[in-house]
Order: sequence, then structure tokens, then C-alpha cells
Amino acid sequence: MPARRKPQPAIPDDTPDHVDTILAQWARERPDLDASPMGLIGRVARLNRHTGKSIESALAETALQPWEFDVLATLRRSGPPFALSPGALIGSLMITSGTMTNRLDHLERAGLVQRRPNPDDRRGLLVELTDAGCERIDHAVAVHVENEHRLVAALSATERAQLATLLRRWLRQFEPPPGGDETSDA
Repeated sequence: MPARRKPQPAIPDDTPDHVDTILAQWARERPDLDASPMGLIGRVARLNRHTGKSIESALAETALQPWEFDVLATLRRSGPPFALSPGALIGSLMITSGTMTNRLDHLERAGLVQRRPNPDDRRGLLVELTDAGCERIDHAVAVHVENEHRLVAALSATERAQLATLLRRWLRQFEPPPGGDETSDA
């Protein structure tokens, strides 16, 4: 388990952060530019680095790399029989087929997944969690979720919901909603 930090005293919301310093510098040097998007994107990028390190640290307790966690979690959340085609995994994880083959080879050697014939497609395969893989991901997802609760603890439930709504809207600029209906605003 990652080391727990001591609770920090509350910092007022209007206290400047590192990104504010960068924005002030640009405002001074290039007052003709509206650099405000740098604030949003810079904060998202910095948060990504901080949360990524924390996730890696938490997953280290489970002896899983983040990419291993992603494959196993995708299979686990698919529901019984915890099996998907390699193509479905590739689509969910947004990786190449070569990368997927290497990852599946590694996970199969570790005894966490097995490949078996797809009963619905004689030429296809399914990738299925083994019992050991299911046990490992069940433990890892519990550790992961506990860590993520800690990562968002500075936000109230209402703030988390507001942020989720805003990030969902922003993400739709780059990815269509599930099901491929790009006109949906649900």
C-alpha cells in the first residue's frame, strides 16, 4: 500500500498553483494572447502525472503493472465467463494487435489468462481469465478503487459529479459516445 500522507491543512481555493505562475508569465510576456486554455490543459497534464504515479505505486502492491491491470480488469468487468476476443480487447484498450499479442503472451505465461477457441467463430479465439487471474484482479481492483477514492478526496461528492460531467463533455470532443452515435448528447 502506498505511504499515506498526513492530512494537509485546507488551502483556500483561490491560492495560486504552479500553473497560475505560468499563466502570469505568459500574460506578462504575451498580453496579446489568451493563454487561459493552458491553465486547463496544464492542470489536467499535471494531475495525470500525479495520479499515474499514485496508481503505479498502489498497483505495485498487487505485483501488477498498469498494462496488466488494464487487460485483466477489462476481462473481469466483461462479466462471466470473463472472456473476450482479442479484437474486443484491442478496441477497449486502444492498443495495436502486436502490442496485444505480446501482452497476452506474457499474461498467459503468468497463468492469469488462457486462450481458447471461440465457439461462435471457428477461426477465432477468446481470451479468458483463469481462476488465478480472477483472484488477482479482484484484489487489485479493490486496492485500485481505494487509492482512487484517496486521490479525489479533496473534492466533495457534488464537485466530483460536476467535474465528471465537464470532463465527459470535453472528452466527447475526441471520442464518440459508446455505440458510435456521434450525434448523441446523452
